[in-house]
Amino acid sequence: MDWKVSVSTAALLLASLGAHGASQVDAFKVDASFLQGKHPIHVRGPGNPNSTKPGALHNAAIQTALHNARKHSGLPGIDSVVNFTGQFTGSPSLDANFKPLPDVTFRYAMVGNAPGEGTTRINAPIVPVTVELLDANGDVAVDSVSGARLVIDPHDKVRLVEDSPVFDNALFTSSRRETQFTDAIHRAQFASDIEESWHTLLTPDIERGLTMKIPLGAYLYALNADGSCCLFVLVDDGTFSSLLFPPVFPVDNTTVIGAAELSGRITTRDISTFLFRDIYLFLNGDPNQCCVLGFHTFDSEPGTAHNGNLPRFYVVNYSSWISPGLFGPGFEDITALSHEMAETFTDPFVGFDNVHNIVPWWLSGSQCQNLMENGDVIESLPSNVTFAIAMENGFLYHPQNVPMLSWFEMQVPSRALNGTYSYPNTETLTAPSPPILPVFDSHGTLINCLTGP
Repeated sequence: MDWKVSVSTAALLLASLGAHGASQVDAFKVDASFLQGKHPIHVRGPGNPNSTKPGALHNAAIQTALHNARKHSGLPGIDSVVNFTGQFTGSPSLDANFKPLPDVTFRYAMVGNAPGEGTTRINAPIVPVTVELLDANGDVAVDSVSGARLVIDPHDKVRLVEDSPVFDNALFTSSRRETQFTDAIHRAQFASDIEESWHTLLTPDIERGLTMKIPLGAYLYALNADGSCCLFVLVDDGTFSSLLFPPVFPVDNTTVIGAAELSGRITTRDISTFLFRDIYLFLNGDPNQCCVLGFHTFDSEPGTAHNGNLPRFYVVNYSSWISPGLFGPGFEDITALSHEMAETFTDPFVGFDNVHNIVPWWLSGSQCQNLMENGDVIESLPSNVTFAIAMENGFLYHPQNVPMLSWFEMQVPSRALNGTYSYPNTETLTAPSPPILPVFDSHGTLINCLTGP
């Protein structure tokens, strides 16, 4: 990892907290009320050190293959999870006079076999990640008041996650038989194109856990009411990402994903979840720029002779189990995981080639972008963000509602199940995305999104 990141972050944290002496663990302790008023923050493929690696994103052969790809064939030239492609036509945005720009073709890649091509089963490793907060000596830190060792272990949540509607079957209106959350969404948005036999299902596979060690200065923590560790932990996003993703060639086991790849816990054909408990990220070294509850992306690695030298895309997500009461009603347990898994199914490669899953500009709540990130559309709305569903284990889960493909297409009427624009709660969105005029500064950075004069 880059220890300079930790040092600069430590200085910012100490300044923001009015604390002195970075060697004192307690300087980084905050009150349980610190999260009041904090909201989920969207990030796109954050801090992945592989973004600087040669290969997948700049491979001319891949770009040629993508250009020549057949509809529904899946993205060529990569070794990754099974996927299918599709397209629609629409205006990318409004011009300066708020008139629609000429229509263009938008292409997408989604997880699974194409609608009508039978059931897809995808291995879905769940890798629990224990977090150790370190002191100035690199040992596990201890809170000086309570004596609690600062270790956060998600293992007691693994079975609850496995039994959740993300991985277990529940009753949804898009299927005559019980199915999983992401399959139900897939079926709802392609309802006019499918038969009952079309499903895209995850096979959960609980793997041996791994450990992430967070250096002093890169975290804040709050204790539980009884003095135990921890109600929540906030981690600098750059430090977190450098500890999650393998940063160098060849891959070694010094990072969580690197260790998982080398040990065979995850493969390129999987959708892999790295499960944390109440571990949230802050941005730009500022703990008030909080909180990232999860993200999905892929780790790109060069090909080998074994796979025909195709670039390897490991599709992964970091998701935190959310304890109740931290982020308001309904944002708890698997909200982050359901959000990231729904986005993985709809946008597994996060617009990596600047072609697939780039959609017309959209504005919803506090989010404005042109990527098919369906979880982001609804997460900042004032109501109907999550829905409660009881499973056979007696636990009440809170997955997130998401928009249908027709919402991004600005299609009237919607081709989704019963003409809806959101699912499973059909009342969350009742109309398609409106046309947007994105406004950029002189550096090309988005500064505003307008819906009309």
